[in-house]
Amino acid sequence: MKKFVYILILSMIFSMATFAQTETVKFKVSGNCSMCQMAIEKAATSVKGVSKADWNKETKMLMLTYDKKKLNLTKVKQAIAKVGYDTDKIKAKKEAYDALPACCKYDREVKKAKDDVKKKKEDVMKKKEDVMKKRF
Repeated sequence: MKKFVYILILSMIFSMATFAQTETVKFKVSGNCSMCQMAIEKAATSVKGVSKADWNKETKMLMLTYDKKKLNLTKVKQAIAKVGYDTDKIKAKKEAYDALPACCKYDREVKKAKDDVKKKKEDVMKKKEDVMKKRF
């Protein structure tokens, strides 16, 4: 009888483990302060399937625990962008960013400027390659 009870308990544990497939991931979310932290975490946990969200203002990384079966990670990033914060893949709309309190406005232009410089370098390299092809 004891053996039967142990087998029953083990089978229940294993069957419950297969239903909930949680995953913990980290990704970058722009922000500055404790108000940002509250807004980012609230937006993330408002998405059904998210069980935990913890944003670190020093590293700008969000640690998120969610149920892989219930949601796609993109939905969480969209919810965060909707309240004004850029994620690693989805950028907030200008209107949402502009609505943030002054202390929460992170520097978006620096990233844009870096992207512009990178694109210009790529254009210059392509032009050089084209010139070299014409010569040889």
